[in-house]
Amino acid sequence: MNDAKQSAHVTGYLPQDTPPVGALITLGLQHVLTMFPATVLVAILTGFDVGVTLFTSGLATIVAILVSGRRIPLYYGGSFAYIAPVVAVATAKWGGPQVAQVGIVATGLLNIVIGLIVQKTGKAFLDKVLPPAVTGSIAIVIGIALAKAALDMASANWAIAGVTLLVTVLCSVFLRKGFLSMIPVLIGAVAGYLTALAFGLVSFAAVGKAAWLALPHFQFPAFTSPGAWAAIAAIAPIAIATLPESTAHLYQVSLYVDKLADEQGRPPLVIKALVGINLVCDGLSDMINGLLGASSGTNYGENNSLMAITRNYSGPVLMMAGLIAICLAFLGKLTAIVGTIPGFVTGGLAIYLFGVIGVQGIALMQEERVNLFDPAQLAIVATVLVIGLGGNQFEGGNLVIGSLHLPAIATAAVAGILMNLVFLIFRRPKEASEVESRRVG
Repeated sequence: MNDAKQSAHVTGYLPQDTPPVGALITLGLQHVLTMFPATVLVAILTGFDVGVTLFTSGLATIVAILVSGRRIPLYYGGSFAYIAPVVAVATAKWGGPQVAQVGIVATGLLNIVIGLIVQKTGKAFLDKVLPPAVTGSIAIVIGIALAKAALDMASANWAIAGVTLLVTVLCSVFLRKGFLSMIPVLIGAVAGYLTALAFGLVSFAAVGKAAWLALPHFQFPAFTSPGAWAAIAAIAPIAIATLPESTAHLYQVSLYVDKLADEQGRPPLVIKALVGINLVCDGLSDMINGLLGASSGTNYGENNSLMAITRNYSGPVLMMAGLIAICLAFLGKLTAIVGTIPGFVTGGLAIYLFGVIGVQGIALMQEERVNLFDPAQLAIVATVLVIGLGGNQFEGGNLVIGSLHLPAIATAAVAGILMNLVFLIFRRPKEASEVESRRVG
């Protein structure tokens, strides 16, 4: 009885929980701060309007939370996996940004179709195609592949990046109770920002020039363009490669949500069983982005890391974050103020957040008991890691094979999926049972 009563007071919010208004806004702002740099960077790199990108990010998140019945706590931002094909179509003579949007919408449709198939056939089917060996190793690749990006941002001022990182880590480790324990990233960001401000390293020039109100530059897809089908062929197939990323994110969050529920003496939610709905939400995100004028979206590992660190998985908090992002899209001054956060401060946060993404992949494989003494599982994980991490060292994160420039992370995902399918088809039943018996033993 006492243990149950004590566990009920464990700090944290499950997906269905709604914090008090003040905490709701602050925790939502922390999510926005976490997703803002990467989402804005995707907009800049693909040439889409930053305001539209923030708007679609917030709208996609709210729609996804509602469609999942507030059961899946994920934040949606701009996807790096699609940058290369989107830019290629947007800059082609036969293409352009609005032509690229056609491919992005098609990506959404493909995700929705796959999600509905998985929802119909059940999670077991997807588990065969995307076992933990694939999803876990892809999560590791996604986190560790971003390590250089984090260090590049931090390198502009290692001292302040170090202060930001240190404060964030210390707060996440030693603040174990109360509201402050749920905002270590925000505290770290404020500490880094104030330090940079004290040394005169924050510029407010853009804030003075920015308008108070600015209408995002919405634009609609060029469905009738002669290059529309070519855009679909170039962009939509990337959806297949990003399935492991999205699935890994869901499984990771499910793992941590159920752990918190257990500590609070509440029933597990097992949201990983909603993988079909999750893929449908991914598709809706892409369609919202493509229809309004932004690049493809994805649920964010950075925000998943934030949730794992803060133990805050509240769906209403994510909806508040989406609302804040939408407001930022229209408020030029606020957008400019957030934009004054120096890159090295963001880099200090990224060192921690990106690393946690990779570690969550390891946690997923541990939880699912991936048997790395099984040659087949070992081969999958090893191949994915080398292709994903090694290929990411090439310029632009593209694996160069002759004249082909293939996105390293997407290529690693496809390689893992295909290798797993080969083992499913050709592994002898006796061998499979022996492997299973060793795993159980």
